[in-house]
Amino acid sequence: MFNLFLQLANKKKFTDPSYYANRELSWLDFNDRCLDEARNPDEPLLERANFLGITQSNVDEFYMVRVASLSKLVAAGVKSHDASGLTPLEQLTAINHKEHEVVEKRYSTYSRSLLPLLRKNGINILESDELSEDQEEYIRRYFSNELYPVLTPMADDQSRPFPFINNDSLNIALRLKDRESGEHKFATVRVPNIFPRLVKLPDGDNDFIMLEDIIKVFADRLFDGYEIRQAACYRVIRDMDLDVSESDTSDFLLAVKKQLEDREHGHVTRLEVESSMNTKLLKHLIKRLNVDEGSVFSINGPIDLTFLKKLPGMVEGHEDLRYKPMQAFVDPALRSDHNIFDSIREKDYLVQHPYDSFDAVLNFVKQAAKDPDVLAIKMTLYRVSGNSPIIKYLGQAAKAGKQVTVLVEVKARFDESNNVHWARTLEQMGCHVIYGLVGLKTHTKVTLVIRRDEDGIRRYLHLGTGNYNDVTAHFYTDLGLFTCDRDLGVDVTNLFNMLSGYSKPPYFSELRISPKLIRQFIYEKINNEIAIAKAGRHAEIHMKMNSLSDPDVIAKLYEASAAGVKIHLIVRGICCLKTEIPGVSDNIEVHSIVGRFLEHSRIYYFYNDGKEDVYLASADMMRRNLDRRVETLFPVLQEDLRERVLDIFAKMWQDNVQARILHKTEWVHADRRGQTPFNSQEYFIAEADEKVRIVKEEEEEEKAKKKDAFEAIKPQESELEDDEK
Repeated sequence: MFNLFLQLANKKKFTDPSYYANRELSWLDFNDRCLDEARNPDEPLLERANFLGITQSNVDEFYMVRVASLSKLVAAGVKSHDASGLTPLEQLTAINHKEHEVVEKRYSTYSRSLLPLLRKNGINILESDELSEDQEEYIRRYFSNELYPVLTPMADDQSRPFPFINNDSLNIALRLKDRESGEHKFATVRVPNIFPRLVKLPDGDNDFIMLEDIIKVFADRLFDGYEIRQAACYRVIRDMDLDVSESDTSDFLLAVKKQLEDREHGHVTRLEVESSMNTKLLKHLIKRLNVDEGSVFSINGPIDLTFLKKLPGMVEGHEDLRYKPMQAFVDPALRSDHNIFDSIREKDYLVQHPYDSFDAVLNFVKQAAKDPDVLAIKMTLYRVSGNSPIIKYLGQAAKAGKQVTVLVEVKARFDESNNVHWARTLEQMGCHVIYGLVGLKTHTKVTLVIRRDEDGIRRYLHLGTGNYNDVTAHFYTDLGLFTCDRDLGVDVTNLFNMLSGYSKPPYFSELRISPKLIRQFIYEKINNEIAIAKAGRHAEIHMKMNSLSDPDVIAKLYEASAAGVKIHLIVRGICCLKTEIPGVSDNIEVHSIVGRFLEHSRIYYFYNDGKEDVYLASADMMRRNLDRRVETLFPVLQEDLRERVLDIFAKMWQDNVQARILHKTEWVHADRRGQTPFNSQEYFIAEADEKVRIVKEEEEEEKAKKKDAFEAIKPQESELEDDEK
C-alpha cells in the first residue's frame, strides 16, 4: 500500500500543469521560428520570401484544423483542462491574442524588410499608381480579355442574400452608391483562383502586380450606374477537419467524398480584412459571416501571403538570391542499372533524404514491378504526389500478374481527395486496395517485396520515416532502411495481414507497432535507462522527432531526468516539455532545427549500458501517433548503419546556425561566441556532393582502365599480322 502511495505521489510530481507548455501555443512558437527565417539576413532573399509564404500556409491549416476543433469544443460547452491547465476557451483566446501579434510581425517583415530588398534587386510588386503607360495598357487589356468574362459580381440585398464564401478564397467587398437614388448597397466579387495571383508586367524583367489590384482598378465596369465608395479585400478560413463515421457506411470512399463536399461549408474560424476597410463594411461582413470579433484580423498589406511561395519560380535570373542547387547522391548499388535485390541480400542500406536521392526508393519499387522473380508487392501509401511514379509501377506490377496490395490512407489530412483518386486508379489497374483499420489512420511507411530467389522465398523491405512522395522528398529530411532481415520480414508480413484481414499477431520480434505497443516499448526503454542511472552508471537518451506533446511520455522523460539520465531532444515543431525545471528537467536539453529542409526524420536512441540501441520510426511522441494511428518503430541492426544514424544525430546536435535551444519555454539561437559556425544541413549537402564526386571519379577511372586495356591489345594484333606476312 505504501509503495502504491509512493508511485502515485511520484506520478503527480511530474504531471504538474505548470511543467507543460500548451500544445497550440507551442505550435505558434514553431511557426514563429519559421518567420525568423524570413527575417534572417543570412538566408537568400527569394528563400526568405518563400519562408514568409510558408508561415502563412502553416497558420491557415492551423486555423482550419486545430482552431476549428477548439471552437467546436467551446460551442459544446466543454470546460476540461489540457496538460497545461487551460480550458478550450482559454486556449482559443490565447491563440487569437498571440496570432494578432504575429500578424503584425509577419506584415512588418513583408513591407519593411522584403519589399525594399526585392526592389533593390529589381524585383517589383507594384501598386496600380506606380505603373508605366505600357503597363497600364497591359492591365486594361488583361482585365477586358481575361478577367471580365470570368468575374461574377454578387449583390447582397433582400432579394439576393449574402453569397456563400468558400474557404481560403480571396474576395473583394464593395460598398456602392446608386448614382440615381443615392442608396448604398453591398456586393462581393470573388478573385478567381484560376489566374496567377501575381501578374507579370511588361517594361520590366521582374515587374508584377497583384491580381486583386487589377480588379479593383476596373471594378466599376462590373457595376454600371453605381459609384464604388470602397473596395477592400477579405478572406475567410473555415473548419476543414474531416470527420468520417467509418462504421455507418459500407462504401468508405463515398463517405470520404461526401465529407470533402460538406466540410467546404464549415463554420468560419478566421476572417482577414484589409486594414483600409471602413467600420460599416467590416460590421456587415462580421454579421453575414457570423464570426467572433476576436477571430477578425486586420491586414496591413496583401491578404494571404502564400503567393510568396510562387514568387521565386516567377522571377527571372537572380540565382544569387536562391539556395545553391544540391546534387543528391544515389549509391551505385541502389541505381536502376544494378540489381537492387542482389545488393540488399549482401547488406542493409540506409538512405537520408534529400541528401540521398529518393530515386533509390523509386528504383526499388520499379525493379520489383519488372522483376519476373518478384511474386508480390505490399505497400502503405499515406501521401503521394499528384503524378506519382510509384502508382504507375504498382499498376505495371499488377498487370504483369504479381499480387499487389496497397493500403491507401484516404483520411490523410488535405490529401484526402488526391488519395481517393489514386485508390480508384489502383483498383482499376488490378491492385488490391485496402483502407486500414476502423477508427485508426495508417501512418506507417512500409514496402514489402516477396521474391523467389535461388535459395528460396525472401522478403525485401523498405521501412521509412517519411511519405512515399517523390516531390516532398526533395525538401523533407527523412531516413529509410532497405533490408531483407528475416525477423523484420516476418513482422512486416504479420503487419499487412493485420491491416488487410482479421489477423492478431501474438507478438512482433523486431518491429514495434502503434497503437499502444510503441508507447509501451518507449516506456520500457526509458525505465531501463532510469534503472541504470539509479545504479550509478551512465544513462543517456537521444530523440529526434517532429513534435513532442504526449503528456505521459513527457512525464516519463521528467522522471528519467530526475533520476540522472542525460536526455538530448531535437524537436522541430510542437514541444510541450519545459526545460530547466529544478529537480525535474535539469538533465534535458532541447534543440529545434528550422532551415532549408523540413526536418521530418524520427530517431530514438538509448545508451543501454553501452549497447547503444538505435531505432527509426514513422511516429512522433504525440497521443494521436501512439494511440490512434498505425505506426511502426524499427531497429537499425547493422553496425555501420547504427554508427551512421548516431553521426547524423550528432551533426544535427552540433548545429549552431539553424538550431534554437529551448530555455524553459523560450527558443533562443545557439550562442556561437568562440565557436565555428556549423550548419548541419549544409554539412550533409557538402557530404552528398563529395560522394557524388568520388563516384564520378571512380567511374571515370574505370572507363579509362577499360579503354587503356582495349587499346593495349591493338599493337599485339598488328604485330601478329606482320608476322603472318
